[in-house]
Amino acid sequence: MWVGTYPRAGIGTEPGRGEGVWVVDLDPATGTLNRPRPAVETPAPSFVVAHPSGRVVYAVAEDDPGTVTAFAVDDEGALSAVATVPVGGAHPCHLLLVEDALYVACYSDGVLAVLPLTPDGAFAPEVLAAPGPARTFTRAGSGPVTDRQEGSHAHFVALTPDARHVLVSDLGTDELRRYARAADGTLTDDGVAATLPPGTGPRHVAFAPDARHLYVVGELDAAVHVLAWDAASATGHPVAAAPAVDAAHAGGAAPSPSHVLLEGDRLLLGVRGADVVTTYPVAADGSLGAGTSSPLGGRTPRHLDVVADWTVVALQDSHAVVVLDHDGTEVGRAPIPSPACITRVR
Repeated sequence: MWVGTYPRAGIGTEPGRGEGVWVVDLDPATGTLNRPRPAVETPAPSFVVAHPSGRVVYAVAEDDPGTVTAFAVDDEGALSAVATVPVGGAHPCHLLLVEDALYVACYSDGVLAVLPLTPDGAFAPEVLAAPGPARTFTRAGSGPVTDRQEGSHAHFVALTPDARHVLVSDLGTDELRRYARAADGTLTDDGVAATLPPGTGPRHVAFAPDARHLYVVGELDAAVHVLAWDAASATGHPVAAAPAVDAAHAGGAAPSPSHVLLEGDRLLLGVRGADVVTTYPVAADGSLGAGTSSPLGGRTPRHLDVVADWTVVALQDSHAVVVLDHDGTEVGRAPIPSPACITRVR
C-alpha cells in the first residue's frame, strides 16, 4: 500500500521537511504489516491515488499554492517525480481519478481543479503547457460555525453512480456542489445537489450500492447523514442521521469524523478525538443500523481503506498504520510518520 503523509509535526506545519510517500506490505492471510519504507520524499503528500496501469502515482502537496505531482513507479516500487503542476488553489486535500481526468479539491479556498490526463496517465499537454489545470471552479458562501465556515472549503470529490456528475462536499457552505460531466471528463457548474443542515460541515461522501442513497460525513456536527438520491435530477435529500460515536464511547473528547467507506453491507467511519472506527450495518434499503465504535489504540484516524478484507487505518498523530479485523481487534501495526492516506498499489 502507498501511504501519504503530513510533515511529522502535523497538519498546518511547514511542508518539505523530509516527509513523503511510503510503501508498506500487507499479508492478506494474517493482516500483518511488513517492511514500511519511504518511496519518495515530497512535500505534504496528504492524499495519494494510483493510476489503473500501476505505473503512475499522483500526490498532492497540501500547501499554498497547492500542486499535484505525477510519479513514475519503477519495477522495484520506487517512485520518481515526472511532473509537478499547480492546481490553482490552496491546500489540495483530495484527488478523484476518473478515466482521463484528475479532479482536485482544495480546502482553504474551495477550488475544484480539473487536470486532464493522457491514456497512459501522464498530465495532458495543455496541463503541462499552462502549467496548471484546464478548469477551476469556486463557490461563494459560508456557514454558522464562524471559525470553520467563514468561506467555501472543498473537502472531497465524488463521482455519481451514473458517472454523469461530479460532486464536491463543501465543509464551509454545508452543500454538495454539483458539476455535469461530459464524456471527455470536462465539467460544467450545475449548481447544488444537496443542502445539509446548517453547521453540518460535510466532509466525505460514499454512495450506497443501490445508487438511491448516499452517506455524508458531518465533520462539525459529528454525524453521518443519509440522503435519498434521485439520479434523474442529480439531487439528494436528507432523510436520517446517525451519531458518529456509539453511546459507550461518547462523552470524551469532541468527535471529529474524517473518512467514510462503504464495504459490502458495512459503513466504516474513522472518528478523530474519540479515536475510534464506527461500523454501521447497511440494510438493503440503504438505511443504517446502530453504529458500534471500536477503539484504535492510537490518535487521529485520518483515512482508512479495506484491503483483503482487513480494515487499514492511518493514525496521523500516533505515527502508525494499523490493521483491524471485522470485530475491531488490531492484528497489525507499522510505524510511519504522520500517515494521512492509504492507497492500494495496483
